[in-house]
Amino acid sequence: MSTADFLTAPIPDPVDLPEAQTKGPQRFFNRELSWLAFNWRVLEEAENPRVPLLERVRFVSISAGNLDEFYTVRVAGLRELALEGNVMPSDDGRSPTEQLTLINADARALMQSQQDVWIALKKELEGEGIHVVARSDLSAADKSYLETVFLTQVFPVLSPLAIDPAHPFPFIANEGFSLALQMKRERDGRSLQALLPIPGQIDRFMQLPAPDGQTRFLPLEELLLLHVGALFPGYKLTGSCSFRILRDSDLEVEEEAEDLVREFETALKRRRRGEVVRLQISDGAPENLRAEIIEQLNVQGDEIVEVKGMIGLIALKELVIDERPDLLWPGFMPRVPERVQDHEGDMFAAIQQKDMLLHHPYETFDMVVRFLAQAARDPNVVAIKQTLYRTSNESPIVEALCEAAENGKSVTALVELKARFDEAANIRQSRKLERSGAHVVYGFINYKTHAKISTVVRREGDKLVTYTHYGTGNYHPITARIYTDLSLFTCDDALGRDATKVFNYIGGYAEPEGLENLAISPISLKSTILENLKAEAEHAKAGKPAMVWAKMNSLIEADVIDALYEASQAGVKIDLVIRGICGLRPGVKGLSENIRVKSVVGRFLEHSRIVCFGNGSGLPSKKARVYISSADWMGRNLNRRVETLVECKNATVKAQIVSQIMAANLADVAQSWVLTPDGSFERPDLSQIENPFSCHRFFMENPSLSGRGSAGAKDVPALTHSND
Repeated sequence: MSTADFLTAPIPDPVDLPEAQTKGPQRFFNRELSWLAFNWRVLEEAENPRVPLLERVRFVSISAGNLDEFYTVRVAGLRELALEGNVMPSDDGRSPTEQLTLINADARALMQSQQDVWIALKKELEGEGIHVVARSDLSAADKSYLETVFLTQVFPVLSPLAIDPAHPFPFIANEGFSLALQMKRERDGRSLQALLPIPGQIDRFMQLPAPDGQTRFLPLEELLLLHVGALFPGYKLTGSCSFRILRDSDLEVEEEAEDLVREFETALKRRRRGEVVRLQISDGAPENLRAEIIEQLNVQGDEIVEVKGMIGLIALKELVIDERPDLLWPGFMPRVPERVQDHEGDMFAAIQQKDMLLHHPYETFDMVVRFLAQAARDPNVVAIKQTLYRTSNESPIVEALCEAAENGKSVTALVELKARFDEAANIRQSRKLERSGAHVVYGFINYKTHAKISTVVRREGDKLVTYTHYGTGNYHPITARIYTDLSLFTCDDALGRDATKVFNYIGGYAEPEGLENLAISPISLKSTILENLKAEAEHAKAGKPAMVWAKMNSLIEADVIDALYEASQAGVKIDLVIRGICGLRPGVKGLSENIRVKSVVGRFLEHSRIVCFGNGSGLPSKKARVYISSADWMGRNLNRRVETLVECKNATVKAQIVSQIMAANLADVAQSWVLTPDGSFERPDLSQIENPFSCHRFFMENPSLSGRGSAGAKDVPALTHSND
């Protein structure tokens, strides 16, 4: 099958399902089970022979980390509802208890599969000269080397803890990994139980000396067991086990907190002490140790997972070493847009020429940093406004804002304190910004500010010009290397006015009126989507071409899914690229026969949010309405967050989104799964496809249309669809 064949392939024949699955709650897939299905797809990449070996190890680590977060947030929330006796059903009709039962079965199967995949990968690594050894494999020379390592790099940070009436069971923090030890004193045979919490500051794998062409690692727990005598002199080890816990990590903040920053600092401390929601303990643990751990952590039943294998698979990322480039993805250097180069790096001059859409990581995120750094030093810039949802610890974005404030410019930074798991980092950044003289705003208590906006106001002659950046991803230079996102740079007056109104709304609660090219949640974003879907349905009923292409991380909002069903029933052809959670059941006769859903999982994490409406002319078309967004189609994004939906009207930008980005995602077969009406995902048999098309490879090899410079865009490849 060629790319063109895939793009023009007809929608498969719809399937018949019982009315209960098309009319009632079962018309939706369960959110939690759909997320688990996504994480199964992540794990499947660890088994994909087309993926380099160490990258496959990384996928196991990613899958394990994803599952950890799922438990600390989603499972923790359902568990709390179930304990309170809440029986309120989810959109698919299941109570919290029913969902937890299904989650437990699927998640346990996933955890076992993660172990199986790791065992297989470990054997493949050995074939490539990379060995993960046990303490029983060590030579005398190894032990001599490790004794020095233990005494100089490990021993000083360990805190062995006896467990007896005088030493109560210690607090173990979220993601805490520990050894439990059972020992006897050699002089009198007296028993001792002890815990050895393993500090997260120490690498999980210790590298050993090895012959040329070989690499050897020893897990940290094996090193510790080897040196129990140094930790407990005079005692002999008679039994041991390892365990790791996850705690409820959702935050509760008092709505009327007088000092929001202090309230969040307190809440972060409470998070460390949340209830345990999962205990992983090594299989075959001594019964008395196992019983003591379970009792002290107050866990039972489904919260306990006995692991026959490695606990804490997220640590496998440490084995992905740069010294073996032959086992990693080929090197890739993000492009600097030609138009920026034509203007010798001057971002303002490049944006003045016309709107510019950058596709990260293929075009470097450094351009976003340069935009703000240039603004900080430009004497003609008078003001900068910036949202910060997630960013790096040593953020060049924050550095630029601080420099601008110190240079006397008016700087307003909207810092979202409720960015899950980044709250502490955001508090630190806000303190730093305030010390530099920036005005820091924390936005709404009830809504997270998830919008990605930056404005730079520049004096040019006798007027002020607003340069605006709208993004689909975070201002985070690290994640921008692997997340696919879009950055729209513009000096369009209307988009500048819209951005300013959003900042006024967040900082002053003044609900914006007269937005020109922008819709925002919780005010107008959802209604804009619904109105466009309704308009497409009307076009279909009138016999005009009617199409919708959309791409996002998650689709779960019930009203939007029902609107998609109604559009499909009216004859609208709908293609959706949903990376993760999808509550929509595609390809069902009488419900969704005109809807196809696929998921793209590969080298880069698909993160951009796009929606294209044919507007009576099909897709692609110059008449199409094309939007980029910070929002997934979830209840939280559309109803309880501040998000943006930006209509792109520049012809080149529209062509880039529709004929390059969306067309390539729809054409991809190399890393795509197709969602079936029963909720399973099917992957094409790539052995039957000559040169299966990869959208990631296409984007790495071809520049974006709007980033082209004086050479123009005529020689930039663009994929086309049958309705062109």
